[in-house]
Amino acid sequence: MRVFHITPDQFSELDALPQELPATGFVWIGSARREFEVHAAEIQARLQTWTGSTLVDLHVSDLLNNQLPSHFDTTFDYDLLVFRRLAAAPGSGALADGKQATRRATREALEAIDTSPVGFAVFDRVLVTVHPADCAVRDFFAARLAQRGQVGASRLPTNPADLMLRMVNHMVDSYLELRRLLSRQLGELQLDLLNPRSHFDDWALLLDARNRLHLLEDTCEDQRSAVQEWIDALDEWPAEVDKQAKRERELLRLRSRDVLEHVERVLGHVRRLEQSIETAVQMHFSALGHRTNNIMRTLTVLTAIFLPLNLITGFFGMNFDFLPLIHSAEGFWLAFATMVVVGVGLIGFFWRKRYLGSSTR
Repeated sequence: MRVFHITPDQFSELDALPQELPATGFVWIGSARREFEVHAAEIQARLQTWTGSTLVDLHVSDLLNNQLPSHFDTTFDYDLLVFRRLAAAPGSGALADGKQATRRATREALEAIDTSPVGFAVFDRVLVTVHPADCAVRDFFAARLAQRGQVGASRLPTNPADLMLRMVNHMVDSYLELRRLLSRQLGELQLDLLNPRSHFDDWALLLDARNRLHLLEDTCEDQRSAVQEWIDALDEWPAEVDKQAKRERELLRLRSRDVLEHVERVLGHVRRLEQSIETAVQMHFSALGHRTNNIMRTLTVLTAIFLPLNLITGFFGMNFDFLPLIHSAEGFWLAFATMVVVGVGLIGFFWRKRYLGSSTR
């Protein structure tokens, strides 16, 4: 668990939870899920001292729940936002050579998609965040804000809601790396699926990819609903009288709409990937049906060509002593010539009808 004190022009990390809330700025408590469970009583006691209220027991359970979908809830004293991140596990973006290696890398990439939830409890001057054990969002923002504080930057967050929106926006933007990974791996899978010389048989991998994309779509829809509820709740806050407060409120609205736009963009990309796989499957079966039709057409033409030839040979193969040309020395050559003429004539006829050939011009 890490504790930070943030003012408009300074960022500092505290050694422990302060007894009293600082006179200016706000306090950010960033904790892993296990540490939050261990120090829940201490954090609740400090919140009672600082804000006069504590986290509701149901909200504490939500913050500790690793399977909770993205959602938003509000109380009179604070707002609660649970936001599931979209990220690739470390080492899941390695390139692979060869068809089998590519399929294995695709399977590992799909299985490595991490959608662990991150919880935010937003008070007026306190922000409590609960992260997965391997989540780098807290440490990333701690290092980033520390650099800005050292140079005296004026872009430090001015309130807990501002910091919360920045962290949510960063988690949404982290999908860009996952998007490149999914696009590359699924693109190679689709090329293998549409390759006419490839005997694609890994339908379990394709089904798993579709299921993973369905999961990502559901996650993005939950994210969008949670952010939209936050925006609606933000509009219902009491009107500000101070000009600076009005400006901060407007900046929060702008950041919230920006986050919502990014979530919708991610959702649109996931749906395009899902539609791309569906289209590739349909094209695969269409190409398979086209190849089957070509094979059947060729076999039918060959049968039509050899059918009259079989008729001629069957006619002269009847067991009778008196048949035309049966005892003639030129009979064989006349029958052979007739068969050649009939065969060539049928081949020319079918060629003009475009029943033969690899393409229909």
